[in-house]
Amino acid sequence: MGLIDSHTHLDSFARRGELGPILERAQAADVEALITVGTDKNDWPIYRELARAHHGIVHYTAGLHPCSVGEDWAEQLAELPAFWNGEGPRPVALGECGLDRFHLPKQDDTRAEELMGWQKAALAEQLVLARRFDCPVVVHSRGAFEESVELVDASGIPWDRVVFHCFAEGPAEMTMLRERGGFASFTGILTYKSAEVVREAAKVQGLERLMLETDAPYLTPVPHRGKPNEPSYVRHTADFAAAMWGVDYAELAETTTLNARRFYGLAGND
Repeated sequence: MGLIDSHTHLDSFARRGELGPILERAQAADVEALITVGTDKNDWPIYRELARAHHGIVHYTAGLHPCSVGEDWAEQLAELPAFWNGEGPRPVALGECGLDRFHLPKQDDTRAEELMGWQKAALAEQLVLARRFDCPVVVHSRGAFEESVELVDASGIPWDRVVFHCFAEGPAEMTMLRERGGFASFTGILTYKSAEVVREAAKVQGLERLMLETDAPYLTPVPHRGKPNEPSYVRHTADFAAAMWGVDYAELAETTTLNARRFYGLAGND
């Protein structure tokens, strides 16, 4: 059984005409499927077409990233239902959606709180949509973990259908997530020398609930850190995680891939 890159962004590769080689390198690295994650209305149609063209290999999500939330957030969300109700492959999850305080304006508190208010409203509405579509939710949380948890709690979404992607918090936050039944997925940050707290959090979640991702083209794992990331590099994170848990690569791949397939409702090997 190969790997699944459970969270990547393929739009930049597709726009530059690089997707063919990217997918070939992923396959050569034992990546059997990818989930390309929507961030706003500009990439949702691209991803739907990629899922159509690469059936069983490329799956996609659709959602409004908190850093894409602006005054027009409600207008953007009004376009989401068409991706579940229209023709073509349906998204396998709603997201990524969530809260991000890290990228708010640093010198304008009034503007920052206005944007945060829109982010919270957009997240709450997307959680309503996820209940309507009966689909999993991919949460982006940066500098706003407890606020994100509170909104998911209030939504009534079953926690076993929620994944906090690119988990970079510590064991205490992971305990909050695990006690609720939620999931976390881990990027190449897991391989960084400075990320001991993230490794501790991963161990609290446990190998039996682990999912891996690249978040490409960001957060490139060692030994390619500092270069643009791509889905094939999830293999480096997988090898590191296998050593971290003291299991062989085959067991690590089978566990994480089955977790991703169950969470996102992906059939067998399609």
